[in-house]
Amino acid sequence: MTAEGFLEGRRLQMARGVLLQCIMGGYPPARFYGSDDGDLALTADPQQIHRLPWSETPRALAICDADELSGESSRLSTRGQLKQVIARYAALGLAPVVATELEFFVFAPNEDPGRPFQPPVGKDGRREDGCSAFSVSSNNGLRPFFNEVYECMAALGLPRDTFMHEMGVSQFEINLLHGDPLLLADQTFLFKHLLKEVALKHGLIVVCMAKPLAHTPGSSMHIHQSLVEIGSGRNVFSDDCGQPTAMFHHFIGGLQAGLADFTALFAPNVNSYQRLCHPYASPNNACWSHDNRAAGLRIPASSPVARRVENRLPGADANPYLAIAASLAAGLHGIENELAPTAAIQGEFEVPDSLSLPCTLHAALERLKRSQLARELFGNEFIEGYIASKTMELTSFFDEITPWERRVLAAQA
Repeated sequence: MTAEGFLEGRRLQMARGVLLQCIMGGYPPARFYGSDDGDLALTADPQQIHRLPWSETPRALAICDADELSGESSRLSTRGQLKQVIARYAALGLAPVVATELEFFVFAPNEDPGRPFQPPVGKDGRREDGCSAFSVSSNNGLRPFFNEVYECMAALGLPRDTFMHEMGVSQFEINLLHGDPLLLADQTFLFKHLLKEVALKHGLIVVCMAKPLAHTPGSSMHIHQSLVEIGSGRNVFSDDCGQPTAMFHHFIGGLQAGLADFTALFAPNVNSYQRLCHPYASPNNACWSHDNRAAGLRIPASSPVARRVENRLPGADANPYLAIAASLAAGLHGIENELAPTAAIQGEFEVPDSLSLPCTLHAALERLKRSQLARELFGNEFIEGYIASKTMELTSFFDEITPWERRVLAAQA
């Protein structure tokens, strides 16, 4: 839209079906978004209108809500779903506090998708080989790229906590500062967009796939969650003596009850499960533990005022609005129904069948399809439409024969 049209308040409309567009560009049958495929109104959030600092031609981006023309939020909108979950907490006098940790890879351009990704050539003329985890070295030659990333973050008002080189080859992680869930979802979305745009300016590509490289750790989007009392700001996960409260345990119980049903919301792509099949760094379970990274639900070591639950299931490929909404909705389900969690686990452990999660996109979609809880929390329209779109993507994947199949199976009798 032109700046003049935007400033005049001209309404921007979009077909409802666009909210269910699959990643290849197609759409499920029209019955999933209204047979007429009528319009939605895109309503800009006045707090999320940003001049894009990396754009040579002056441009701005406005994050919008997708609203029905009658005025209510569209049930197909993931941002709208998150706002509804936050409102349910507010009705109880509670406000969720969230932080996201996003991992991503920086690669050289990949002209041939049949070839593996490669790290950029460093200042010494070599490509990184995986020995730079947690290093402060700038030998990878990415300093100019990251300097512009920092500058653009500041221009967009994206505060950062820590930034580091992660375990993978040319893999990095940023921790965004904790705050309001909707704000953090917006910031996570903006940061991913920023990364990709700035990388292109520097002749690089940023990849937020869950598992872009074989034999290398995948990329997560861990979600840290706590609840505070509206007004006092008191963390309701800790009592006056600094001990965990019943509400803390109910929140964990809700997450344990919902993670398996919601796996397809946290791990939305075929590639997501490549990350989850290596369970230590990417635990595919609903166990909980104090400071044990093998558990899907980890309680980080902290003071009572900062007591929180870390959901380690989502990958970097997850929709931040939907992943945060699903995680908080599961916790709220536990609070409202006073669900008790299992006993905490420590050290090495075997995951019981009751706490294991789907390990393929097909299994996750089948679990979501049968989930009454998902339909209660997100509505039939959203769940049916989401499953329809993701089923199209899964079918498209199965329409191709992979290099592994040709390499390993072609010679079989």
